[in-house]
Formats: sequence, structure tokens, C-alpha cells
Amino acid sequence: MQSSSSAVERFSALTAIPECRHAFIGRIPGIEVSYDKAEVLARLDAAHCEIRTSLSMDRGPLLTAQQVHGDRIAVIDQPATSDECFSGCDGLITNQPGAYLGIYVADCCAVFIVDPIRGCIGLVHSGKKGTEFGIARSAIAQMGKAFGSVPADLVVQLSPCIRPPHYEIDFATEIARQCREAGVTAVHDCNICTACDLNRYYSYRTEKGRTGRMLALLAIA
Repeated sequence: MQSSSSAVERFSALTAIPECRHAFIGRIPGIEVSYDKAEVLARLDAAHCEIRTSLSMDRGPLLTAQQVHGDRIAVIDQPATSDECFSGCDGLITNQPGAYLGIYVADCCAVFIVDPIRGCIGLVHSGKKGTEFGIARSAIAQMGKAFGSVPADLVVQLSPCIRPPHYEIDFATEIARQCREAGVTAVHDCNICTACDLNRYYSYRTEKGRTGRMLALLAIA
């Protein structure tokens, strides 16, 4: 496998928050995605582990969501001691320092949510269905209930995702609108379409399902 350092992206809006640690791992050079799906995902998992180690983002548990294209949010308000996948969920929020939230995407949007005032975070998987359900807006509301977050204090970052004309729905614009409607003023969108650059990203639609997964990571110190 070639060097995977080029697969890692960061967003300036999140880098500007000293307590925030994040990464967006795109397409990894050298991993062939035409294999059986299980084999591809196993190879990707190994590569993601190596990248997490190289970024020193392996020192806490990795908490992921099953991702069923729904609107359930897992609230993690107790220390986690090991990796865990939360069944039936498409979003995660936590106030636990050192816990790494992880969301996998391949055209859907990973929505990073950071409250630098109260030291809590959220990470959400939002594609067509999740956006229709308003899952990012739900995560913002849950952060308020669980941790006392105020929407005006939040910083929201949208990851690369599929966009028109490669997809009939501009769900990134709708996610941003919903976040602003919820009271968030600092909403940032990278404006990158995953289907436009298969050298950097996986695209489920363009590659007709024979593809990999990007990994969004978020933690608070």
C-alpha cells in the first residue's frame, strides 16, 4: 500500500478549536475495492487503525454507530473503556474527553458538531433519509438536553459528500439550513462532492456499491 498520509484531511474551522481533535480519512491508495465487500471493509479497517496510530488518535476508545439511515442519537455521558458500536444509531454525542467518535461515509455527509464552551461534541451520519429526519438538528437538541449546549456556541462542519449534478438532492445545503434554523451560526461546509474526485474519495453511487468507506473522527481533549 502507498503512503496513506494524503488520505487524511482536516477542516480549518475545527483546527481552530484547541481542545478539538479530528480527521477525515478519504480514499486510501492501494486498497482495491472490487473485492468482496467484507474483504474490502476488513482491509480498510486495518488501514484506518494504522492511520489512527500515526495520528496518535488511537489512545482512547473508538465509538461508532451502526448507521441504519435513521435518526437515533447515542448519548455517551460515562467513561468508555473499550471500542463500541451503538446499534440502531446514526449519531453520537459525548462529553467524555479522549473518547473518539467515528462515522463511516461513502457519499453521505459526516456532520461534526463541537461545543468549545462546555467541552462536548457530536458526530452524525446524514444522507438522504437522515437529512429528511433532521438528524443533525436532533443531535444539536440532544446536546442541549444532555450537556447544556447552546446552539449559538456550537461549531458545525460538513464533510465531503455527494452533491448535484451527481445526485438529485442537495442534502448538504439542507443540513446546513437545518443547523442554522436550530440556532447555529457557525456552520461550515467544505463544498466538496465525493463523486467528483474518485482519486480522493469513495462514492457509493458512482462506483455502484463496489467501493470503500471514508472515516470521520472527532474527539475533545
